[in-house]
Amino acid sequence: MDADAMRRALARICYEIIERNHGARYLLLAGVRTRGAHLARRIADRLAEIEDSPVPVVDLDVRAYRDDRDAPGYRAGFPGPNPGLPADLAGTTVVLVDDVLYTGRTTRAAIDAILAVGRPSAVQLAVLVDRGHRELPIRADFVGKNLPTSTEEVVAVRVQEADGGDRVTIRKVLR
Repeated sequence: MDADAMRRALARICYEIIERNHGARYLLLAGVRTRGAHLARRIADRLAEIEDSPVPVVDLDVRAYRDDRDAPGYRAGFPGPNPGLPADLAGTTVVLVDDVLYTGRTTRAAIDAILAVGRPSAVQLAVLVDRGHRELPIRADFVGKNLPTSTEEVVAVRVQEADGGDRVTIRKVLR
């Protein structure tokens, strides 16, 4: 995906979120750090334009809730609490936003991070790319693009805010 394809996919996700939730009034977007947080802010900005009302967005650090902290290659560092989440989530639909849905483990960690703070009315998942290969029974509610991949491939999402440009690429894993 190039920058234009990413922009179109995010716009489509925005309209699907509005349609599913009958507007954006009770939404809170929670972007999974790092690239999911950037995408969540873009979605929040677009939703605010469409609905003519601001949509709250928070960055969600899920490292403390992951089940693979002992796995090789895990980047350590305790993130501390998620201060952006409101103490009372009752009546709120939280839309988790992430760049890539693969095994489902990051999503599970994000849900645990949210539930550690409170109980929202619903949690929905929006991803730019769904590549399949789930290890957990998790499904995205809003998908920018389905990319069938092999386990020998890596999907790399680059965003302007973190990487200097917007792009999604697939590359083979070198073993």
